Amino acid sequence: MAKNKLNKNWLHDHINDPYVKLAQKEGYRARAAYKLKEIDESEKLIKSGQVIVDLGCTPGSWGQYVRRKLAGKDGGGINGTIIGLDMLPMEPIADMHFILGDFREARILRQLDTILAGRKCDLVLSDMAPNLSGIPTADAARMEHLIDLAIEFSQFHMKPGGALVVKCFKDMGFSQIVEHFRAEFKVVKQIKPKASRDKSSEIFLVGKGLKNPTDKNTALEEESPLDI
Repeated sequence: MAKNKLNKNWLHDHINDPYVKLAQKEGYRARAAYKLKEIDESEKLIKSGQVIVDLGCTPGSWGQYVRRKLAGKDGGGINGTIIGLDMLPMEPIADMHFILGDFREARILRQLDTILAGRKCDLVLSDMAPNLSGIPTADAARMEHLIDLAIEFSQFHMKPGGALVVKCFKDMGFSQIVEHFRAEFKVVKQIKPKASRDKSSEIFLVGKGLKNPTDKNTALEEESPLDI
């Protein structure tokens, strides 16, 4: 009974959520688009001509927002490159490259490299979150792991002066995650968008300027030295 009441309360709140209504009106697949919109308007992250990668992009509302920011005034095509990666399928978004699979796998990274064609990203976005077990220590470890992966991805694929945006939760190892960000980025900001629900501990971290960018070719040589 309590679970049914909880589900009904959530459904009522969801249906009456102003951002849900706005997303339906403006054609976004999820209300999450407005979280990225607030972050972007605050930090001026998305600019014409950029290469932007969206990790964990499904269902695609962040990709939709980025596409609209990069779209030409005449509505034809975009000035820039958008690449989305996810282990879950996604309905296509115009002008957005989508790669289905785990970005830790060599096969997926080869597909990414083909699209990048030697370029580095200006911006990496991650709205990824773990499947929750209800065990606080386990969930915190899973959240930290996802953010570690996003940071590592950025070190390999992002320009030294680029930016990374990740989703965190204040009750999931947040202080350790912030310390890790401060160790890896020159500028770190915490942002709680108005579009995040008041009851949620959700918060976003923005890291600008890599302290330790990694040259992928050098790293590969170090991992796999040639036999001479």
